[in-house]
Amino acid sequence: MDSESPKLQIFFFPYILGGHLIPMIDLARVFASHHSHGVKATIVTTPQNALLFRKPILRDQQLGHDIGFQTIDFPAEEFGLPDGCENELSTTSGDMFDRLFMAAMKLQDPLESFLRKTRLDCLVSDRLYPWTAGIANRLGIPRIVFDGTGCFSHCIEESLRRYKPHEKVVSDTETFALPGLPDEIELKRSMLPDYVKNENGLTLFLNEALEGELKSYGAVVNSFYELEQGYADYFKREMGRKTWHIGPVSLCNRNNIDKLERGIETSIDEHSCLSWLDSKEPSSVLYISFGSMPRITPAQMVEIAYGLEASDHPFIWVIGRILRSSRESKQADQRVEDLLPKGFEERMRESKRGLIIRGWAPQLLILEHQAVGGYMNHCGWNSIIEGVTAGLPMITWPFASEQFYNEKFVINVIKIGISIGSEEWVPLKAQPRVTVKRDKVRDVVDRLMGGGVGGEEVDDDLVVEMRKRAKEFAAKAKKAVEKGGSSATNIDAFIKEFKSRRENNCLQPASGRASKIGDY
Repeated sequence: MDSESPKLQIFFFPYILGGHLIPMIDLARVFASHHSHGVKATIVTTPQNALLFRKPILRDQQLGHDIGFQTIDFPAEEFGLPDGCENELSTTSGDMFDRLFMAAMKLQDPLESFLRKTRLDCLVSDRLYPWTAGIANRLGIPRIVFDGTGCFSHCIEESLRRYKPHEKVVSDTETFALPGLPDEIELKRSMLPDYVKNENGLTLFLNEALEGELKSYGAVVNSFYELEQGYADYFKREMGRKTWHIGPVSLCNRNNIDKLERGIETSIDEHSCLSWLDSKEPSSVLYISFGSMPRITPAQMVEIAYGLEASDHPFIWVIGRILRSSRESKQADQRVEDLLPKGFEERMRESKRGLIIRGWAPQLLILEHQAVGGYMNHCGWNSIIEGVTAGLPMITWPFASEQFYNEKFVINVIKIGISIGSEEWVPLKAQPRVTVKRDKVRDVVDRLMGGGVGGEEVDDDLVVEMRKRAKEFAAKAKKAVEKGGSSATNIDAFIKEFKSRRENNCLQPASGRASKIGDY
């Protein structure tokens, strides 16, 4: 690639919350650091979110990467939200979540105003900003969709839209097959989102998001071709979408400091976390995290705690916000530690068998440590792709969104997971109607971590095969992002295509570098 030709100017416009924000920041860093040195990456976000990533972006700039921020104000006050709420976990449920969503939609006018003053080669925006397709088309800017999930879940959605197999069963517990897909995939109606089973406001919004995707130039995917080859092909061939698999984007975090300072400040320091892990045998520790959204009820916390204690395997448990009922939320000063079984935390601390982290954990550091041998998670795509990259078999525990689809990918397609048995999709604002009992937690943990079931030692060939496949996928993930790998080649192709497009359109981007930290 001609190093003298002007750099591509790409704007990255992430959704405001962590599960969308973090991979989009990683994506921008991947493009800015690519060996072709052909991209000037500008991240358009709120001042508060820019501050979260100030340090890693500054380090990238010191390495000579052309990356920076352009900030637009977040209208928190207009919707009765506190300043900085876009990166506070306390605002991600109930009415506060609805207001946060509406405030995010109000970013449309300031973004368009800014884009009208700027020449760029393409806009990469989150799927949850479907209106960016209209802005981009009006201004003659190609819009690239970034969804933060893989192709597999979109293929599931397409099968449901085309064939409506869920409408042919008589009960929520009846299994049905999804036609047209590369593999035999089965679901139950109970696993489907409410907005799929019955049209509501969210259905209409997601239809708008789909229309925005169809009007866009293409999509970039945080995955790698070797992981979901059949579904990447289906996405292009059967659904007619132009895509570039460019992940895993988390692999741009090569140093411990980047892994530690990736988003919200962690609740444990690097030394304490790594010292605890260093004291454990290889592949002996189970890592448990259910993402940034509140999913676990007080009753379920108790069952998990008793199950972990009975399993007798070392674990790290990241406890985020607890999903409480309205009555529980009104109880004054009910601390997380008061929701655990009496003496549980003290017993785990004294025996050094369990490390409990409240809030935000340095997930990449933990997953990649040699002591970690398994990962219990909620089947969010970020969790899955990071678990795959670390070479870990998983215990799948989906709750909402597209998580039940992703569970099928882990268990039935790449075959590196065991289901905890959750089968009921739960809206964000609702209390889970089914809890997984402690005996089930113990048995599944024992099986994955090599202790058999109920403490009885067994040689589980299926788990052995899971571990082998997980390691193989991890090797493929790392190879994909290296020079000549599938993801690195896709980035080359992306840059080449947009440079060619610019030259053919005689469009010259604005000169200069992306804004430095502090310029906003």
